[in-house]
Amino acid sequence: MRRLRAAWSALRDAWARLRAWRRISFTSGGLAFTIGTFAVGFAAMNTGNNLLYLLLGSMLGFIAVSSWLSEQAIRGLRVERRGPRSVTVGHDLRLTYEVKNLKERLPSMAVEISEHGLPEKAFLAHVPPGGNATIRSVNSFVRRGIYPLGTVTLSTGFPFGLFRKERDVEIRGEIVVWPRTDRPVREPTPGVGRIPRVGVSSAGSSGARGEYRSLRAYRIGDDSRDIHWKSSARLREPVLRQYERDGAETRWICLDTRGEPGDAAEVAIEVAASLAAAAVAQHRPFGLVAGSDVLEAGDGAGHLERALDLLARVDFDPSDPPPSPSVSPDACILVGIVVRGGYGDCLAVGPDAVYTEAVT
Repeated sequence: MRRLRAAWSALRDAWARLRAWRRISFTSGGLAFTIGTFAVGFAAMNTGNNLLYLLLGSMLGFIAVSSWLSEQAIRGLRVERRGPRSVTVGHDLRLTYEVKNLKERLPSMAVEISEHGLPEKAFLAHVPPGGNATIRSVNSFVRRGIYPLGTVTLSTGFPFGLFRKERDVEIRGEIVVWPRTDRPVREPTPGVGRIPRVGVSSAGSSGARGEYRSLRAYRIGDDSRDIHWKSSARLREPVLRQYERDGAETRWICLDTRGEPGDAAEVAIEVAASLAAAAVAQHRPFGLVAGSDVLEAGDGAGHLERALDLLARVDFDPSDPPPSPSVSPDACILVGIVVRGGYGDCLAVGPDAVYTEAVT
C-alpha cells in the first residue's frame, strides 16, 4: 500500500510538471473550425472529390501552422516580476514584468501574463528576438491580508485564435495588504494611552528628539536626518542616533483579537491602524499589542510600516488570549469588538461593523 501511494504521488507530480510545461485548449472558433475540418475530411473520403481533398489539406495546414506559431510565442521567454512588497486596501498595486525573448530569430507576440489570485492581466504585444519588453498590470484589494504569489501564467491565442496555449513560470513572492489608516477615529480620553512618568517607562523611549541615547542600525522608513555619518562611514553601514523622548507621550494601542472573524473584526483592525497613523502624524511614539504579538514603542514611518505589517497578519479567534502589554493596562487604549474593562480607554466596534464608541 505504501508503494502504491508513493507511485501515485510520483505520477501526480509528473502530471503537474507536464501540465505546467504546456496546456492547450480550444477556443469557440477553434472548436468550430476543427469540427468543420472533420466534416470536410469525411465528405472528401466519401465523394473522392479532389477539391474537397485540397480544402482538407488547407484546413489541416492552417491548424498545424496555428499550433506551431502559438508554441513559439510562449517559448523562450524569461519573466521577472517587480513591484511593491505592500499596498494599502483600496489602493492600486502596480506589478511590473520584465520579459526577455531568448529566441534568436522569432519574435513573441500577443502574450497575456496572469497570476493566480490577481484579477487583472498584463498584455505583451511584441518583443523582438533577443529583445526586452516591460509591461504592467494594475490590481486593487478590498481585504487586508497576505496574498502569496507563485505561478505566472503565459498564454496566447496567436496567430488565428483557434487554440489557447498556456505555460507556467514559478516566481515566488507575496503581497502584504495593509489595513486602512484613514478611519475617522475619535481622540482617546485625555491622559489615557500614554505611558506613566513613573515605573517601567520613566526612562522614556527612543524617538527623534530629546537627549542623545545611543546608536542603532538604520531601518527602512527612518528619518535620514538622524543618520550619524561618521559612525556610518566607519562601520560601512548606516546607523542612526537614538534620543530620549518623554515617556508620557508614548501611546500604547491594544487590539483585542477575541472575537469571530468578519466585518466587525476588520473595522477594529482599521481603527487600531488609524490610531497608529494618527500618532505618527502627531510625531508621537506608539506601541502596539495585537493578541500575543507585541511591537515595542517607536516612531516614524518605518515603525508605522512594521505595525501595519503586523496588523495585516492578525487573525481573530474567540480562544485567543487577551492582550499582554508591557505596561499597565490603565495606560493603554483597547480596540476590540466589544467593550471590556480594565483599560484606560476602550474604542469598540459593534457586531455589524458600526462604531459604538470609536467615533465622535
